[in-house]
Amino acid sequence: MNSLLNLQNKKYCLLFFILLFIVIQINAQKTIKFETEDSVSVTADLYIQHNKNAPFVLFFHQAGWSRGEYLEIAPWVNNLGFNAMAVDQRSGSAVNNIKNQTKIDAANKGKGTKYLDAIPDMMAAIHYVKTHFPDAKLIIWGSSYSSALVLKIAGEHPDLISGVLAFSPAEYYVRFGKSDDYITQSAKKIQVPVFISSARNETGRWKPIFESIPSKSKTGFIPEGKGNHGSRALWKEKPDHQEYRKAVKEFLLNNFINK
Repeated sequence: MNSLLNLQNKKYCLLFFILLFIVIQINAQKTIKFETEDSVSVTADLYIQHNKNAPFVLFFHQAGWSRGEYLEIAPWVNNLGFNAMAVDQRSGSAVNNIKNQTKIDAANKGKGTKYLDAIPDMMAAIHYVKTHFPDAKLIIWGSSYSSALVLKIAGEHPDLISGVLAFSPAEYYVRFGKSDDYITQSAKKIQVPVFISSARNETGRWKPIFESIPSKSKTGFIPEGKGNHGSRALWKEKPDHQEYRKAVKEFLLNNFINK
């Protein structure tokens, strides 16, 4: 009889912890909206699992995509000890069945939706975090076109940014009439910890930017294999994702958790 009761208790305990895990996962993500200075409604997903003072990672997606780029990356970053938010910028569309709601709102309001038009969305997201999590160190993370922009923002706004990760940055903005060192000129001012990576064959596109950064804590990661463009390099479906995750984990923990 006691054995039967013990077995039932174990089953109930197991069920309780399964339900608790599900509740935690549901509460970990909350979709919010906030406005930019030019009145565009920005959509973002909050991933909050720690107190408000925990370091905060702000994710920006690559061209043609949405905040869905970070569906599996954001919870992984949560588990490292960080709160996070994944943002729809107005330059994008959809990925992982997540439509870019900021793009839809911007288009409906007749706003531009090219790469540089996304800067107001990124700045609004930064100010949202600084307002609601004022004591948290803010780390901005970009992918492809937004990876170049996070480097620019980190250089131009040292009072707001505590760290930056850029996946596949380059001088993308020459095609939009900017100088061929548009990003590099801002990168020369970065003093906070910096992590830059990409697919192996893209290394030459960001090496000059990386070399210009004066930060005493900077990491340039090149994968052993071919690697991947942008933040998708960390997706579990990618064959060398563990390489990237190991390097990112070391960077984040050494600079923002273990200090």
